[in-house]
This record gives sequence, structure tokens and C-alpha cells, in this order.
Amino acid sequence: MANIKSAEKRNRQNEKRNSRNSSVKSSIRTTSKKLEKAIASVDAQSASTAAEIFKKYVSLADSSARKNVVHWKTIARKKSRFSKKINALKAK
Repeated sequence: MANIKSAEKRNRQNEKRNSRNSSVKSSIRTTSKKLEKAIASVDAQSASTAAEIFKKYVSLADSSARKNVVHWKTIARKKSRFSKKINALKAK
């Protein structure tokens, strides 16, 4: 337990940031799973659905990378892999 006032404040700030960051990471994972599911179900409608979900995923991921919740190179790698899969779906 912190004895110094500034350390107590730092603990409060860290708890807030931790809860905020974990909710952001959770929403990214949820959107990622939805996107994987849309890509896995192969038909014409799922390609457009996957593209819409990808748009949402990119928005969430970029904002989290900007806020340093997730490393920007991790987001870049995942976006690249998803875009390759979606482009392959569109080509079919």
C-alpha cells in the first residue's frame, strides 16, 4: 500500500487506465473474432459483411494504436493479414 500521496494518486490513475485499456483490448478482440467468422463463412454476402466489419476493426485498432494501448506494429501486422484475407474473398 502506498504511503505517499503522489503514489496513491498514481495508483488511482493506473487503475483507471488499466480498466480503460482492457475494455479497448476486449473490443478489438471481439471485433477480430467477428471478422474471422465472417471470413470463414464463404459466400457473396459474407464478403461484404467482412468488409464492413474490417472497416470497424481498422477504426478501433488505429485509435488504440494512437493511444498506445496496443503497439502500432502489432496493429499494422494484423490489419495487413486481415486485408489479404478479405481481398482473397473478393477475388473469388
